[in-house]
Amino acid sequence: MFRGAALPLRPQVSRERDSPFPSCSARPGNAPLLRAAAMAAPPGLGAFFFLILLLPLPPPLRAEEPAAEPADTRDAAQARVRSAPAPVTDVARLCVCDLLVAQCDTNCCCDPDCSAEDFSLFTTCSVPVVIGDSQLCSQKAAVYSLDVEANPPERIFKLIDQVNPSIFCIHATNYKQALYLKSPEIPTAENFDELLEKFGGATFSAEPDSWNLDTDAQNPPEANETSRYEYGAPVQTEDAFLRLPSPVVSSWCSDANPAGFLVNQATKCIRSVSVEKCDSIQALSMLFYINSSILAVPKSSQMVNITVQSIAVQSPNGMRTLLSSSEVLRLPMVLDELCINAVLGVNYHITHTDTGEIIEAAAAFVLGAISREALSIEQSFEISFTQENTQPVPLSGNPGYVVGLPVRAGFQPQGSGIIQSSNKHSQLTILHSTSTQDCLAAQGARAPVLFGYNMISGCKLRITAAMKCQPLAQTLLDVLKGQSFPEYVASFGNSQAQDVLDWVPITQLHISEQSSCQIPVSLGIEVKWTKYGSLVNPQARIVNVTATITSTTLKQLPSGRERIIPITSSVVFTDISSPAEPSYKAWPTINIKLPFDFFYPFV
Repeated sequence: MFRGAALPLRPQVSRERDSPFPSCSARPGNAPLLRAAAMAAPPGLGAFFFLILLLPLPPPLRAEEPAAEPADTRDAAQARVRSAPAPVTDVARLCVCDLLVAQCDTNCCCDPDCSAEDFSLFTTCSVPVVIGDSQLCSQKAAVYSLDVEANPPERIFKLIDQVNPSIFCIHATNYKQALYLKSPEIPTAENFDELLEKFGGATFSAEPDSWNLDTDAQNPPEANETSRYEYGAPVQTEDAFLRLPSPVVSSWCSDANPAGFLVNQATKCIRSVSVEKCDSIQALSMLFYINSSILAVPKSSQMVNITVQSIAVQSPNGMRTLLSSSEVLRLPMVLDELCINAVLGVNYHITHTDTGEIIEAAAAFVLGAISREALSIEQSFEISFTQENTQPVPLSGNPGYVVGLPVRAGFQPQGSGIIQSSNKHSQLTILHSTSTQDCLAAQGARAPVLFGYNMISGCKLRITAAMKCQPLAQTLLDVLKGQSFPEYVASFGNSQAQDVLDWVPITQLHISEQSSCQIPVSLGIEVKWTKYGSLVNPQARIVNVTATITSTTLKQLPSGRERIIPITSSVVFTDISSPAEPSYKAWPTINIKLPFDFFYPFV
């Protein structure tokens, strides 16, 4: 708290203000200044200054004194001032020049690591005075100096009281809650009356003895936490977080990998197993992956149980059979020297709201058998997120495109990732031909661009003399490009929306003639792709997409005349892969140097 009227408690400050010479304080420390001024003045002025100092000082100007306070109130206030609480900071233990750990810093007189022998070698004290806060009204100050006349030189330490001459200073810093950031209490319907009574007046204060240091009661842990999940935040459970085992340093599984909200992941790792301890290895049991409930929002008490969506049993040759019932848990057990019902794969599916709240969680398991000879197994884990009342966007390959599946496309708003819509009109589409061949009637008919299929479609536009150029050009552009032409195309069939580098921008070109009225008549899309990966199983990858719009000049028709213009859309897929040729590693070059006398004495 700030002291506003401490002058009656500071006699030395009052004498300074009562002096008629503000620049020459009446404190004893300023007496040499008066003597120096008298000595420097001419002889006639010396007596003049002497007489002025002997004159009685006029009474100080005083404001109208307030009404006298009761004796008990005044005594209590003076008692609180006299019994100020102990400072929080001990200046005797502060040392700003102590930079080396467990070593003596040169000329640092407050360094506790320095001995008497070290002090004898000092030439000066780099930090002669150490204080806690310069804004305090009164505080302890640690003063350090060297006694160079002693043999050997010694360090001198003094702890003195330092007074701040400013009237705007801090009386005490014993409010521990002010030493760290504390979020203010948010008014609610339950605490509004209490806050109004406490802070509703013109002024409010609190005595040091009545300050409540119980921060847990006023600021519960859930008060400042977010009420929704954010992208990438770990999905919390009642004990820790949802684990998604993955390889960290090596290929072995680590269960310390948290699943991030809205982060679709797929991992594979190797886990050490033993058939004898099959039923005691937690990572092989279904309970290990569903026994912890997920928190609907971070730091909340609302739980979402993980349900079993499906159970598939995998045979030793890789054949999978989907069980008809998933209500009964199948725990690992040893049977005929085999560990059956061991978890080989887990697929989590999380459903959330548009506000970042998890409302449903399900897990699909793949169980299998482990033979006694096996020392390790490979486990696969996957997690996906879906917003409620929406359909997941289907993939077109894993990882490369599959011939005949749609080319995946999307948009990228500024400062965001790729947004892919499940609406078929928001994908990469071309004009769909109709039986009437009327462009104006076929404005909403679209056909998806299928990977590997070269397509061409079109319609006919009947132009009359009454048609205007600009509205007609915009209508034809909407017929060719659709409602919303995408900006990006996925390079792979399973490219994730958050991986922006896996998406290829669509280059748009415009070919037109030099005239006043231009109308688009064709849209040509060229998709360049290449084979990616090994020769045994190459994957199709899109590397470039170009959309070219060709315009032509619309000539004014005579009144009563008509003209028919064909409008076309086409898609061409071009394979730009280099010829696949098997290559072998070059033979190593052996650089041998023999000594000059190797064949001695024969040569």
